[in-house]
Amino acid sequence: MKILSVDDSKIIRQIIKNAISIFGYEMLEAGNGKEALDILEKEHANVGLILLDWNMPVMDGITALKACKADARFAHIPVIMVTTESERQKVVEAVSAGAKNYVMKPFTQETIQSKIIETIGAA
Repeated sequence: MKILSVDDSKIIRQIIKNAISIFGYEMLEAGNGKEALDILEKEHANVGLILLDWNMPVMDGITALKACKADARFAHIPVIMVTTESERQKVVEAVSAGAKNYVMKPFTQETIQSKIIETIGAA
């Protein structure tokens, strides 16, 4: 299984990569929602989880989330929003659009690991 990390910050993607290394999953990386959808076109059969930032150039995370959930090929892939957006309305919007979990930045490796376990049952 592969995990797709979508964030315009290379530093955040590296932190996530370090956090998921204990699970032994391969990580795919995208810098925005459009890149993520392009990767899913080719890799959707192998992707078991998407970690998705909200605020990114080109295509933001909520737009990418809605596009994923609208495409039958990608709709089953669980999504964890990983973002600085902390307003209740934003959390509700993301969950309503199909996000399975929500992580606020800044976060610890332990937090992201526990959310992954909670979302996909990895152990």
